[in-house]
Amino acid sequence: MFETILIANRGEIALRIARTCRELGIRTVAVYSTADRDSAVVRFADESVHIGPPPSRRSYLSAPAIIEAARRTGAEAIHPGYGFLSEDPDFAEICEAAGITFIGPPPAVMAALGDKARTRGIMADLGLPVLPGTTDAVESTGRAREVAREVGFPLIIKAVAGGGGRGVRIVRDPAQFPAAFAASRAEAQLLFGDNRVYIERYLESARHVEVQVLTDRYGNGVHLGERDCSVQRRHQKLVEESPAPGLPPQLVERMTAAAVTGALGVGYVGAGTFEFLVGDGDFYLMEVNCRLQVEHPVTELMTGVDLVRQQILVAAGERLALTQAGVVPRGAAIECRINVEDPERGFVPTPGRLTRFEPPAGQFVRVDTHAYPGYQVPPDYDSLLAKVVVWAPDRAQALARMGRALDECVVEGAGVHTTRAFLRATLDHPLFRTGKHDTSLVDAMLAH
Repeated sequence: MFETILIANRGEIALRIARTCRELGIRTVAVYSTADRDSAVVRFADESVHIGPPPSRRSYLSAPAIIEAARRTGAEAIHPGYGFLSEDPDFAEICEAAGITFIGPPPAVMAALGDKARTRGIMADLGLPVLPGTTDAVESTGRAREVAREVGFPLIIKAVAGGGGRGVRIVRDPAQFPAAFAASRAEAQLLFGDNRVYIERYLESARHVEVQVLTDRYGNGVHLGERDCSVQRRHQKLVEESPAPGLPPQLVERMTAAAVTGALGVGYVGAGTFEFLVGDGDFYLMEVNCRLQVEHPVTELMTGVDLVRQQILVAAGERLALTQAGVVPRGAAIECRINVEDPERGFVPTPGRLTRFEPPAGQFVRVDTHAYPGYQVPPDYDSLLAKVVVWAPDRAQALARMGRALDECVVEGAGVHTTRAFLRATLDHPLFRTGKHDTSLVDAMLAH
């Protein structure tokens, strides 16, 4: 087992990883930018290292700074959390060359699955269903027009190297396709340094459902159930829950089995997530996320499995102790993301200093957060402030518990707005309460 792990991340996920490390008796090293010098994880970790100024490219995305911090502190492994370098195969290779364990899948697997178009082809060859579209990048307008005619409308254009719902364009009118294709490529270049895009058929009124998998380097793998992530703004998730309401058990069984087949088929190692669209009576692979998900607490509450602990054990070379029969999801769990954003202004971020921060508490309520009264929310990073997660014996009780928890939650600060009230309204929406919502719910709510 590792003696020291460096956490190459910030915010709530860095603190969450550090807590599991402490439970395992592993010494932790936090890295931080100047903007995060007073962060909770810096206070909690056994040692902390300043790695640069606020811009991510000069701190949390700086592989040389992070590797040097690991060397200075004697860290044998690096946990990347989510975002930043978590799905960067080049960084994983740099770690390997430096004799440091990267807690994640092998670089070659990450590179293959990081290309979203290539992933579609790989998984289709393994028998997973995919929507009509391309399995390679479309780089010319002429070729894009041909593909659009073959796929039909509506269609969606996505960045090959994309993530987090960025670099995406939905096109319903053929006349708007050339402009959307050009805009998607330009945005992909700006955000990811890679202008390649691919095209697939867009499924209207679809659900977004994902499956959590765990595998080891010895060919063992299990799934830990599904999560519904259909409540989204700008293709980014706001509410996640498990089990996905209203799905036929046979469809869930096929989908979860497909995820394990896909993971083992590519030699995946660690925790990963297979994301699917569910509609027209079937499911279709969207992409594979080679990291821990923001919404992993939902699965932890459903199964009692500490996913970070499992990541660390597998990375240390241990065999997966879990069997599929031993993974028994129970009850219902819901997560709401409290973001420092103003929903009335298109979810624009509203960073500032918190004058009050009172997270909810009570039975079966979990709050993952790095915030505290007086905390200065920096403008440089993601706007996620806290994740409120609840469990109950069934969905109706979970909804009631989450409603109570959101009502308890207090976040105040000059100019600071949060998604709390919007989330509360989402819980009360008839479509959500009956489990009949899809990815169009937030747009419908904003339209009214």
